[in-house]
Amino acid sequence: MNPETSSNSNVPAESRTEYRSYCIGLVLALVLTLIAFGLVWLKAVTGTQALAVLGFLALVQVVVHLRFFLHIDLGKSHRDDLMLILFTSLILLLIVAGTLWILWDLHARMM
Repeated sequence: MNPETSSNSNVPAESRTEYRSYCIGLVLALVLTLIAFGLVWLKAVTGTQALAVLGFLALVQVVVHLRFFLHIDLGKSHRDDLMLILFTSLILLLIVAGTLWILWDLHARMM
């Protein structure tokens, strides 16, 4: 048996596994989105509680996208990708927080 034939016999199984992962991710993302829209539309939660629940659902959605669409998990081979994403998130958080701080300070000085 030649090595090319044996490696090609595994391709359909790998593509089925990847397709299944995408389908699971799509279903989870849709369910999380529908839950968020449903909570707001039905006014099940309001005010600060709504912000907390929607923020939690957004974080879960980010984890679903990272795991099922970008295939980033906690395995050794994906740690560099995860560290890059976390560092980028930290930089973006610092930029947004700094901007809000400056705008709030300017608003306080103008009033």
